[in-house]
Amino acid sequence: MLTLEDSGVATEIEVARDGAEALDFLLGQGAYAGRDTHKQPSFVLLDMKLPKLSGLDVLRGIRANPITALVPVIMLTSSSEHSDMLACYQSGANSFVRKPVDFAEFTEKLGCLQAYWLGVNEAIAAI
Repeated sequence: MLTLEDSGVATEIEVARDGAEALDFLLGQGAYAGRDTHKQPSFVLLDMKLPKLSGLDVLRGIRANPITALVPVIMLTSSSEHSDMLACYQSGANSFVRKPVDFAEFTEKLGCLQAYWLGVNEAIAAI
């Protein structure tokens, strides 16, 4: 996420190339076996359309595991389908954000997400 890095986020940013890698990272399995899963992200930006495992399937996997169940998940999508929004919220998404086509607008939205989830939101510690 170069956009977040460029905005001076003072935190680590992990990027997964597909849904399976994202879930492996969060759950400390596969290539990430041995990762300290007690250290979870402040929030997860999750695209609905990912290779290998959809964002919705990753969200369901996050919510199904006590290690990750409380991690805030923001679904990021270009979809404007009501059914997609409904499916995300029913599966436990904390937020549903449409990606603007314009890069400047996209950068501005990411800045707002960062400000809220890292500066305003009070996160709860994992179980």
